Amino acid sequence: MLKLLTSVIGGTLLISVLFTVPASAAEEGILAPDFTLPGVRDNEAAVTLSELRGDIVYVDFWASWCAPCLRSLPEVNSLYEQYKDQGFTVVAVTIDDPVEDALDFLLDLETPLAYHVVLDQTAEIMDQYAVTGMPTSFLIDREGVVRMVHKGFREGDTDKLEQALTALLAEQPVHQSGD
Repeated sequence: MLKLLTSVIGGTLLISVLFTVPASAAEEGILAPDFTLPGVRDNEAAVTLSELRGDIVYVDFWASWCAPCLRSLPEVNSLYEQYKDQGFTVVAVTIDDPVEDALDFLLDLETPLAYHVVLDQTAEIMDQYAVTGMPTSFLIDREGVVRMVHKGFREGDTDKLEQALTALLAEQPVHQSGD
């Protein structure tokens, strides 16, 4: 939703554009919007986020034209390899169109990614998550609640992710009464 506000300040017309975040935007403390997206690589199955409940999930939006993604994806892959046996799952969501751009990008990586890589061809899921830049990622707990939102990728970000991840891994899963 777009609203235009106009006002006169000191004889100058000021026009500002305010964007409101969609109601389903993934913010810390809310249930992550569910999605089902097709795999990008040959023989890679579709991924449904809600089917990953019980795991800690890192949803990472990226694109082949994103320079920081060239560094972030392999670093996240290292964390995935280290923690996957403890219930850590990664879903990398590309918006590349054509998808061949994403495939070429993945082939250029020194180490192939061991985690899920899926395609949001219409960018509908990206919009539901209110992603405004690449990379943008969401750390989701075992119950499907967004616990961390991170935009961009800089030196030291992998350490921050690992700290948040190990804290979530240390938490005891919430059991519903009657379990």
